[in-house]
Amino acid sequence: MDELIHRLSAWDGLPLHVREWSHGDERSNTRLPLLCLPGLVRTGGDFAALARHVGRRRRVVAPDYAGRGGSGWSSDIARYAPAACLRDVMDVCTALDLPHVIAIGTSFGGLLAMGLAAARPLLLRGAVLNDVGPDIGDGGADFVRRFIADDPALPDLDACVAHLRAHLPPLSLDGAEAWRAMAALTYEPGADGRYHPNWDTSIARLVDDRPRDLWPLFGALSHVKLLLVRGNASDILLPATVARMARERPDMEVVSMPGIGHAPTLVEPTVLAALHAFLDSVG
Repeated sequence: MDELIHRLSAWDGLPLHVREWSHGDERSNTRLPLLCLPGLVRTGGDFAALARHVGRRRRVVAPDYAGRGGSGWSSDIARYAPAACLRDVMDVCTALDLPHVIAIGTSFGGLLAMGLAAARPLLLRGAVLNDVGPDIGDGGADFVRRFIADDPALPDLDACVAHLRAHLPPLSLDGAEAWRAMAALTYEPGADGRYHPNWDTSIARLVDDRPRDLWPLFGALSHVKLLLVRGNASDILLPATVARMARERPDMEVVSMPGIGHAPTLVEPTVLAALHAFLDSVG
């Protein structure tokens, strides 16, 4: 499977970095494309392993939001807000000729998938929400805010791995190489030779601790098939939220990962099996 990097210009001229995995022969990409939306300060690189597993006969597209990864940074904090990210994602779909997609959204990316359902309902044919719902656990939001704001300026990649192991919730990363890959997608060397976050730390100012009613956005997904993936140890997606989501969408499939926090990698065998079945059912 080939990886292609698109460098697009956003509506305000800010450069956007977008990964695409597909087969070189367009005739082989006969299924609905996957639009993979990463977490709040994560990048499209998080979906490389998933693309290898589920990208057969499908295009897989994963953008870096503004202020993250290879996309441009802005002096205007509002440029990183959800509405601006949503506009970028819709423009990416237009630029890359994606009239219909299945969205796979991790955390913040899942909220954007709900936003897509409201703003451009004909775009979505199915949605996978990875450890996120209309209510966000207070403890998880506090941790996210602190983690995003911190620049530990670490000396090397090994120190980055140790830092992540010490601070992240339990994850299903399998072995040292998986942790190094996670660290390399999280921190990168700066001009001072030390490793810094792969995002603008001012994004932390946008993590609002005031409750907002996102249930209408969840309701916007009513016209598409829905799969929910949850880490049972998550402090972002709480059991009460899952229960209400299931009441409102009794047709929603739920896959839970025991002992895993925020968020599953989506390449755990149990999750992959559910994803394959779900994607085949959508198209």
